[in-house]
Amino acid sequence: MKLILSDRTLALPECGSDVEWIDLSKLDIANCVGCFGCWTRTPGKCVIRDDAVRVYPRIAESGQVMYISRIRYGGYDTPMKTMLERAIPIQQAFIRLVEGETHHVQRRVVPKQAVVIGYGARSDTERALFRRLVARNARNMNFARHRVVFAAEQDLEQTVREEVMAWEASC
Repeated sequence: MKLILSDRTLALPECGSDVEWIDLSKLDIANCVGCFGCWTRTPGKCVIRDDAVRVYPRIAESGQVMYISRIRYGGYDTPMKTMLERAIPIQQAFIRLVEGETHHVQRRVVPKQAVVIGYGARSDTERALFRRLVARNARNMNFARHRVVFAAEQDLEQTVREEVMAWEASC
């Protein structure tokens, strides 16, 4: 399955039946409160019952993901950052060593091919910081491979179309 998570509404071409598009800007997703209930009280399930509980299982089961986010200060903008923080139930509280670093054990998470499209970066420094953040996230998010693509805001829909078409061509 392929999953596209975007922090804004985009006009996209019809995708194949194995592609799910989720517009985070249309969902009600509260901030993670750091209670760790998803690890202790209800393992694998967030105790906050909002739209995030429909999204993070889709992240876990998708073999290909595309994240589309405005870049703010070298990081994800609020809608994407909030959703990624709320996806912590797909990890366990247990820690493992990966290449000398500690990482959470995944909870039935499919390894992913990821494309992360960042738009709105204001400088090369901001782009470099975002690229570094995504590389660090890739280790925790079970990305087998990932690419970071930068787009100017006015070119975002065209960039996304090209990436979706590349997905379709690779099938």
